[in-house]
Amino acid sequence: MESRRHGLSIGIERTGELFFLSLKAQGKLTHQDYETITPMIDSALKEVKDPKVKVFLDGTELEGWEPRAAWDDFKLGLKHGNEFQKIAIYGNKKWQEVAAKLSHWFISGEAKYFEDESEAMRWLSE
Repeated sequence: MESRRHGLSIGIERTGELFFLSLKAQGKLTHQDYETITPMIDSALKEVKDPKVKVFLDGTELEGWEPRAAWDDFKLGLKHGNEFQKIAIYGNKKWQEVAAKLSHWFISGEAKYFEDESEAMRWLSE
């Protein structure tokens, strides 16, 4: 039986109330992936009164979500949506561009899709 890699890697940097999250998504995400990543994000943000979060999501190896993981992702967006200033989605699939456009329903900040990593990073730093 072939084992396929999946999961989320996370980097968290903080300067005062500004947070920079870098996420690398790989394969088809599962509920267990979110059980690992959600407490890390919650813990990083809970100590700051009004965190301002910028996110770089590398989705170039993302294949999608299992149904329960999609729900976990939705809940995470609702819980922290007011804290996200910008989300740059670096990807290579049309559905990722659509997801970026729909994200304004769940977050108060901006989300944009990029096919160029440098452009995504430049936009986040503005």
